[in-house]
Amino acid sequence: MTHLFKRRVVLGACTIAIALTAVGAAAQTASGLPTKPVRIVVGYPAGQTVDIIARSYAAALTRELGQPVYVDNRAGANGSLGAQEAKKSARDGTTLLLGTLGQMAVNPALYKKLPYDTLKDFAPVSLVSFGALYLVANPAFPPNNIAELLAYVKSHPGAVDYASGGNGITAHLAMELFQSQAGIKLNHIPYKGTPVALNDVMGGQVPIMFDAGASALPHVKSGKLKALGVTSLKRNPEAPSVATLDEQGVKGFNVLSWVGFLAPAGTPPNVVSALNAAIGRASASPALLASIRASGSEPVLESPAYFGTFLQAEMKKWGKAVADSGVQID
Repeated sequence: MTHLFKRRVVLGACTIAIALTAVGAAAQTASGLPTKPVRIVVGYPAGQTVDIIARSYAAALTRELGQPVYVDNRAGANGSLGAQEAKKSARDGTTLLLGTLGQMAVNPALYKKLPYDTLKDFAPVSLVSFGALYLVANPAFPPNNIAELLAYVKSHPGAVDYASGGNGITAHLAMELFQSQAGIKLNHIPYKGTPVALNDVMGGQVPIMFDAGASALPHVKSGKLKALGVTSLKRNPEAPSVATLDEQGVKGFNVLSWVGFLAPAGTPPNVVSALNAAIGRASASPALLASIRASGSEPVLESPAYFGTFLQAEMKKWGKAVADSGVQID
């Protein structure tokens, strides 16, 4: 675990209330909050984890700001269309991008030509959640845990496939990291979207894949999939029986998907600070916390400065993963 992850603040209702008490009075009168409707741009389709989190924040921020806050889905190119839309928007706090790991840290290494620059075109506002991935398998696939999976792959060289929602997405690169660290080799079967890939794993066409908890865990609970492990260093309270890869011998394996709010570059610092404070106050909503946790993620709250440093570290980490995978998109 990097020092960045060690110092993240995982928020529960109590810790949020305590953290905000000292700044509550000042935050309530802070200047810079939008006085017009606020748009949250999401670069992915409705129903995905980032969209669920965005809609939860839209409801909480509507109450907090006293202004309508709505979600604008601009899906396409692994989030690139949404980022491009947010980049060119007004720099007054009325447009926020709910950016993702893939969109902001992976895409810069994955695409030769990207219509935005993560560090130059955006002002970090706050991280809001971390989420682990689950290594899931078709119930008929013989291995039931990581040790059995490694033994099976080594006894069937070149014969085991894995699915993903497409080249270069987080789940694909997480599997590349897993293979490298575990010393195995699997065959990648990329699909046009995670739902199609997940359906084929449930149908038995491909035996395994990594997927987010929001989409994978309901199928695990229904028996349509089985979970071999989770990529966080701690077990998820929503699925306490699923052991981490670290526990199962892949030491130090820690892949966390994340989302965070960013504003267009050039947004005044006082506006960024006011939005960060408003997001913090909105994060105290029990309904919002429950929604984020139900999506398989854990809520967090960090300063704009922290998020900026975190982004640089993530770009370095995932840039190497993309280079090692050999995948690049024109």
